[in-house]
Amino acid sequence: MDKYKKIPTKSVMIDQLRQGGIELSPLSFHVPDGNGGNCRDLDFDAMIEVSWQNEKVRFAVACLALSTPKAFRNGLNQLKTAKLPRGVLPILFLPFLSEGRLKRLESEGFSGIDLCGNGVIIVHGKLFVFRTGGKNLFPSWSPIKNIYRKNSSMVGRVFLSCPEYKAVQKIREEINRRNPLVAKWRKKAIGLSTVSKVLKKLEEDLIVSRTEGISLLQPDKLLEKLSQNYEPPADARRVQLKIKQDPQVVRTLLVGLSEKLGLPVAATGKSSVSRYTVMQRGDLLSVYCPKIEKLLHRLPDNRSDRFPNLELIEAEKETLYFDARDDGGFLWASPVQVYMELMSGDKRDRETAGQLKPSILQSVEPVSG
Repeated sequence: MDKYKKIPTKSVMIDQLRQGGIELSPLSFHVPDGNGGNCRDLDFDAMIEVSWQNEKVRFAVACLALSTPKAFRNGLNQLKTAKLPRGVLPILFLPFLSEGRLKRLESEGFSGIDLCGNGVIIVHGKLFVFRTGGKNLFPSWSPIKNIYRKNSSMVGRVFLSCPEYKAVQKIREEINRRNPLVAKWRKKAIGLSTVSKVLKKLEEDLIVSRTEGISLLQPDKLLEKLSQNYEPPADARRVQLKIKQDPQVVRTLLVGLSEKLGLPVAATGKSSVSRYTVMQRGDLLSVYCPKIEKLLHRLPDNRSDRFPNLELIEAEKETLYFDARDDGGFLWASPVQVYMELMSGDKRDRETAGQLKPSILQSVEPVSG
């Protein structure tokens, strides 16, 4: 199959069906001529026959020209609510179906095909074919609404740790290397297409240059944008404990549990302030963890104590852990994370952020000339 340069329209996709452009060995696909291929009265886009050996089964095709999560959900809902004649089964047809989506279709008992050689065909009691591994020939290039918020902000943030890169792939590798939730948790590594989209907008905003390699031009503007769009975990579950040990022992205990459970644990920005600037915040150590219940079962705690020294915050946002600094296995927040958390705090916090800002900017001053 020829590679498309743009996402095909629904009519192009149906033409591919009619022209025999769908391959899923050992099956063959055929669109009946005339009214036999018409499904408009059923709110479907086409009728196809799937053949193998001496068997034939008809499918009503729900065709969608996008492979977005929303399109997949809408298509799956259409299959679930379909009212079809006896002997006719529903099938979803998208430009691309990932392995995860094929498995979702399989678990729901439905069939699906794409234009990239992937598919699952289920005829209960007769046939099951599952094929994956075909690359997405139709990646979406819709712009990201706000590159300074959520996971896309990690692309900008990585420039505040290292201001120059030779290639987009190197930026992607560095982001994933600095993301503890990729290495120690179930989060998916950031994709190359996401990095490319963010870089395009950073270039438009005159924050990075791509003339010779990829380099940071305006670290102050970037830090300001990131800070303005920072979203603290306001609704996160929080549990405060009193552990009768000194701070170093508490941190060592958390490191041991993190390694044993394969569970990321990282200090919050406000608990990491003293590592980068002068500010006393008391004895309470606040840490982020994706599943605090696993820690609670193993910590010697007293939740009723009036003077807690450990706070567990249940949060799975990758940006909260991004670029955390390892100190004997314990993860402290990066200077940028500290700055953003302080800027979202009270007047005293913001004043402290002002003390930290020069050191962040000086560490990534752009190379002149």
